[in-house]
Amino acid sequence: MTSRGFSRLLVASAAASAGLLVLAGCSGSADPAGTGGASDPNAEIVVGSQNEPTNLDQIFGGSSGVTEVFTGNVYEGLFRITDDAQVEPLLAADTTVSADGLVYTFTLEDATFHSGEELTADDVKYSLERFVGDESIAARKRQLSVIDTVTAVDDKTVEVTLSQPSISFTYNLGYVWIVNADAGDLTATADGTGPYALGDYRKGDSITLDVNADYWGEAPANGGVVYQYYADPTALNNALTTGAVDLVTSQSNPDSIAEFEAAGFQIIEGTSTTKELLAFNDRVAPFDDVRVRKAIYSAIDREKLLDAIWDGRGELIGSMVPPSEPWYIDLADNNPYDPALSEQLLTEAGQAEGFTFTVDTPDSGVHSTVAEFLQSELAKVGITMNINIITDDEWYQKVYTEKNFEATLQGHVNDRDINFYGNPDFYWGYDNADVQTWLTESEAAASVEDQTELIKKANQQISDDAASVWLYLNPQLRIAAEGITGVPENGLNSLFYVSDIAKA
Repeated sequence: MTSRGFSRLLVASAAASAGLLVLAGCSGSADPAGTGGASDPNAEIVVGSQNEPTNLDQIFGGSSGVTEVFTGNVYEGLFRITDDAQVEPLLAADTTVSADGLVYTFTLEDATFHSGEELTADDVKYSLERFVGDESIAARKRQLSVIDTVTAVDDKTVEVTLSQPSISFTYNLGYVWIVNADAGDLTATADGTGPYALGDYRKGDSITLDVNADYWGEAPANGGVVYQYYADPTALNNALTTGAVDLVTSQSNPDSIAEFEAAGFQIIEGTSTTKELLAFNDRVAPFDDVRVRKAIYSAIDREKLLDAIWDGRGELIGSMVPPSEPWYIDLADNNPYDPALSEQLLTEAGQAEGFTFTVDTPDSGVHSTVAEFLQSELAKVGITMNINIITDDEWYQKVYTEKNFEATLQGHVNDRDINFYGNPDFYWGYDNADVQTWLTESEAAASVEDQTELIKKANQQISDDAASVWLYLNPQLRIAAEGITGVPENGLNSLFYVSDIAKA
């Protein structure tokens, strides 16, 4: 297949897969009319965020904050996932695929790393192998485990052989950074090919991105970007109000939206993939009993919670799949709010007198507020929920890495992340052989239609099993000062491309 034909296939396939996201995603970045004045190409953009990376290397987790800052800005992949979920070639200038779908051959763009070294096939080989290697805990490692061999044919040609066909292969490659094979430890440094280089990293405070003057592609519309981090949403809002930051990547305090609107700020509302979860450790009692998990689900008035947190924005969901994905099923009422049913299920599970457990919740965002609401709801059916508030770094170590927890609250931002329920080694430990089979077969499907039907089966099953409690789908809200243009609208897996952001 030729590169041109392959590119058309990528766009068509992604548009079909993106479903409602493409329809609702508008033009991909906010450029409101009437902001007035020409933009200053040398202006520094200050971005306010509560989403600080735990480290700077995606293969060691890094949290969603590492995606927000680095993917597409500092590091680039062979492909790029656009703000409206289409797949575009990036470092892969040309792609051919064998007739059996097992061999992908990529010809590389003429690009250089920030260190000045040229991008070569050896760098791509190194990057793909490290992503799926033993040390990696990257979110999409399991999906990309279909990579069998990577061969550097010559300096500009890479051949990747898969162990089985993967219909989502190029989509998943859009999240894999191509790094300099000679860069060494990347947990606190960076060396990519993107439009920005890492200028300064102050853990707990900020990350500065400097414009890459030798960038191989189109130059950024600004003179550099600073990500300023705030643990407290009130402090973040104050920074926006006083002009200390130009925009916020995600608004977690809905009470302030009307105030910002009245003050002339831009409210940018897009499509979200962020799910607020009460995740159980399904390996440990009593959460290894589906009746207990369903009892907790039915004890929570999620509509009341959503209204309390987001005041009418956002929506209820009943599984890991949001409406923007093609395998979405409306399962919001599959585990209904019904305290009497909850008590009945607890009795059937031998927990008529209730039980006590601890939820570990990060101190960021609205998690602690959600935890207090859940604590009150569960008490009504005799369940005592203790709240242990921890930092994001502690959550990453205790929950994600060590799996040393009973239950946790977390906002999962990834798109197409139902695959996590097909991995029994994932932190929540859900283990259903049928789900694993359906999700594995879906990747080898011959068509998007076949893939969709298989994933819908898995979608229904994880909901029937109450593998987690999907509390709600966050709204996607960004706020920007007047005169700021080019802000990405959608919250696709925390991707936040900054090169088009400009300031008048």
